[in-house]
Amino acid sequence: MSSDDFKNKAFETRAVHAGSVTEDNTGAVTTPIYPSSTYTVAYPGDESGYVYSRSDNPTRAALERALATIESAECGLAFASGLAATATVMNLLGPGDHVVANSDLYGGIHRQFENVIRKRGIDFSYVDGRDAQNFEKATNDNTKLYWLESPSNPLLHLTDIEAVSRIAKKHDIRTVVDNTFATPYLQQPLALGADICLHSASKYLGGHCDIIGGALMTNDKATGEELKYHQNASGCMLGPFESWLVLRGIKTLAVRMEKHSSNALAVVEYLKTESIVSRILFPGIDGAPLPNRMKTAGGMVSFDIDADAETVSKFAQSTKVFILAESLGGVESLLNHPARMTHASIPEEIRLKNGITDGLVRLSVGIESSKDQIDDLKAAFAAIK
Repeated sequence: MSSDDFKNKAFETRAVHAGSVTEDNTGAVTTPIYPSSTYTVAYPGDESGYVYSRSDNPTRAALERALATIESAECGLAFASGLAATATVMNLLGPGDHVVANSDLYGGIHRQFENVIRKRGIDFSYVDGRDAQNFEKATNDNTKLYWLESPSNPLLHLTDIEAVSRIAKKHDIRTVVDNTFATPYLQQPLALGADICLHSASKYLGGHCDIIGGALMTNDKATGEELKYHQNASGCMLGPFESWLVLRGIKTLAVRMEKHSSNALAVVEYLKTESIVSRILFPGIDGAPLPNRMKTAGGMVSFDIDADAETVSKFAQSTKVFILAESLGGVESLLNHPARMTHASIPEEIRLKNGITDGLVRLSVGIESSKDQIDDLKAAFAAIK
């Protein structure tokens, strides 16, 4: 069966079967890893099949079919990292173009925008994405792109993707949504009007903290072809082994996200009992509506500790189940101090203006026992009281 045979199936079924390769005559249930860099051709200039793995590779092609299938897209592309995927989107722009992005962004994206892309003559404005009208207010005659993270990193702010996409279409502007935190299981931006969906595949798609990768999906054929051209021309594609790992991770995405989400809810309820916690950031907290038809709030939780940075650092070093580390979305629970880790590259005045305080802690709640997770946090809080 091909990926097309699963287009109308439930997400869980699509995630298990999408991208499977069965045409190699072995009957292998698991898609093989094809490490070859080059391929035999019938004649000089023959491009009827695989030619060179920078352009196309059978394992990566299987992953790209799977990416398109789980995000309900026509085109999926796999990249060497989430930042490589971001840079590829930026290649669609030219000098004088303008981008409006939500102000609460992953530090690596902000660094790329300000320290790399801006040098090409591309301008950026940052707005509070919780109000869709802020994107329109920041729009000018040169605006070519709206950039959204929803939920955002690390404050987990939500943007009404559907509303922003409507505004974008009115002004003939592309909308890109970083769907890393929500995953295709919880939210599908393309169905809400977005033009391009982006993922750091290192996170929930891979799911085991063992790969670096990125992904782009789109329903527009011309945009897909343009992105694929830049993927090949810049050589920022994902390798076959990493592609195989993401393919494997996608198969369990649905069941993992259910466990991540239920554990995160339990952690949030516990955090409400800690008097030293001054703010909890979690989509839909206390019954607030989840926009964009998100299935659940997901597995990310952020909160502020009413203490200085050194005390927060001590807290972060006191957990055992929650591993102090960069990244997120793995089966392991991870703890991050954004001010000194993922968002340290953002100037302090901008970071604080955006609400990323020295007391902010971000949790990627894994799939361990929620009781063990909560007991671990209790012990860490006890260490700083």
